[in-house]
Amino acid sequence: MSKKLQIDNMRIKKILKQGLKFIFGKRSIQLTAQITQLGPSELLKGRAALITGGTSGIGYAIADAMLRAGAAAVVITGRTEERCKKAVNQLLAVSADRQGRIFFQVLDNRRVDTFETSFLEIQNRLSVCGDKNLKISILCNNAGIQGSQFGFAKEEDYDNVMDTNLKGVFFFSQLVGRYMVDNNIEGNILNIASASSLRPAASVYTLSKVGIKEFTLGMAKSLIPHGVVVNGLAPGPTATPMLIKGEKPNLAIDHNPLGRFALPEEIANMAVILTSNMGRTIVGSIVYMTGGSGTITFEDVQYPF
Repeated sequence: MSKKLQIDNMRIKKILKQGLKFIFGKRSIQLTAQITQLGPSELLKGRAALITGGTSGIGYAIADAMLRAGAAAVVITGRTEERCKKAVNQLLAVSADRQGRIFFQVLDNRRVDTFETSFLEIQNRLSVCGDKNLKISILCNNAGIQGSQFGFAKEEDYDNVMDTNLKGVFFFSQLVGRYMVDNNIEGNILNIASASSLRPAASVYTLSKVGIKEFTLGMAKSLIPHGVVVNGLAPGPTATPMLIKGEKPNLAIDHNPLGRFALPEEIANMAVILTSNMGRTIVGSIVYMTGGSGTITFEDVQYPF
């Protein structure tokens, strides 16, 4: 059989499969999930946390969870002042006791040349807190953007994704890690990785997250002798603005063993545990929160070219 005929047969089978699925497939199911958050606690009492990409989605949920966990201060970063201010105002509206505990810094992960100045400004912002000796002891590298598949990516797209998701994380972690070591801070660095790193890297995004997974291990090895604990948290499909839209989105997802998207609040709960003393002995680990996608199922993702 010729190669062309084989390809044509494969295309016909794919079309038939899609048609049968349309005719006989499962009915659309509207699925929601109850949000379960960690209650108010002192897990992060006296700690100051810095969360990149904290204006929405997982980053915003982590900021909220860390405030609930008693963090003395939380600093979120975002690319624009408008988005940062909006997120801070929303976080402040939750509870009156958050006044003077939540701040923002405009930061673009692609602009490595601005990191030192921005981090100095962040430290200055902490000076308004009650504790003059308060220092950043938690870094959560959450900022990230999606990218195109292998067959469709352009160089500009590749650079934007890699600079944001990997290069920026590398150099910002280098800066904050050095700060923790120089100040004898027994801190935590948590990288928001992705379950996509369990799969063949057929997109710019996945390639960047494979890099984050490996960098997490190397950073953990480098910093644990200095008392800095590094881990990664790898969500699967999560109900963030990056993936789904709407105020009451349908959480159903048929190719996930759990049957639904994860919620940002669920990811945030684990982020608090991993950066608190409860997770102190977890070092160099990637915690997968995927609903089984990529851990017990592997052929549920398309690889177009």
